[in-house]
Amino acid sequence: MFELSQLRCFVAAAEELHFGRAAQRLNMTQSPLSRQIQLLERILDVTLLERTSRNVALTPAGRVFLIEARRILRLAESASLSARRVAKGDAGRVAIGFTAVSGYSLLPQIVAQARAALPNIELELREMVTTDQVEALLTGLIDIGFVRPPLTRTEFETAMMLHEPLVVALPAGDPLQAKPTLALTDFHERPLIMYARQGAGYFHDMLTRQFDEAGVAPHYVQHVTQIHSMLGLVRAGLAAAIVPKSASELHLLDVEFRQLETLPENPVELYMAWRSDNANPALVAMRELCLHMAE
Repeated sequence: MFELSQLRCFVAAAEELHFGRAAQRLNMTQSPLSRQIQLLERILDVTLLERTSRNVALTPAGRVFLIEARRILRLAESASLSARRVAKGDAGRVAIGFTAVSGYSLLPQIVAQARAALPNIELELREMVTTDQVEALLTGLIDIGFVRPPLTRTEFETAMMLHEPLVVALPAGDPLQAKPTLALTDFHERPLIMYARQGAGYFHDMLTRQFDEAGVAPHYVQHVTQIHSMLGLVRAGLAAAIVPKSASELHLLDVEFRQLETLPENPVELYMAWRSDNANPALVAMRELCLHMAE
């Protein structure tokens, strides 16, 4: 089998049609260049270049082989460049887990920034609840998770990505739409769509704590796990729901959003988590991009 060095010698000679100029181009002397081309012709059992004392010309076989030789050299250079990029973290693949709500606003921003700043890193996106993301991080299925607290695993490193307020989603015709800002007391003994403890424990516990501290007892008409399902029920007129502000990005017809007074003002937190021993070189660049966005 021929070697890349022989292909480089042949391509240089074929393009220059002069052994002296080809040798100079490759920073070598003419005699070794000529021997490399002779070895190549012997391996292929075909004459690639016609040589006379005055000129050099490609044979028909040489013209065909020149096209393929250039392609092989380009592929070799591309493979080398790709390997270097991956090793440096400038290329590769990063698998990202995200909750449904983070997919409304934060994730699109991250994807847009990554496409512009890290075009050679491929993103694999997986929508998962926090508990599933924890398992996926542990098994290596994902490299980064956008998760809800608490996250107590010692294998993980975390960084706060955002904290946001809660808002109220109201169905068409709800009298509470007349108020620009609502309080938790507005929902005492009123119908409300609530988060299921199993599958939406973070929001369930947060709202339960908020209502208990305010001495408010809503009438829960339905328990669901996904916020988009909750908003669908609001649109159907079932009842109001309390959701993170980022959920208002959905702009559903017949659903109005109102501010909700809470303590603290921005109780909803989202963290980025990753395994501290993750050896994926592309993770470093992706993580730094996300941290910069969170500043």
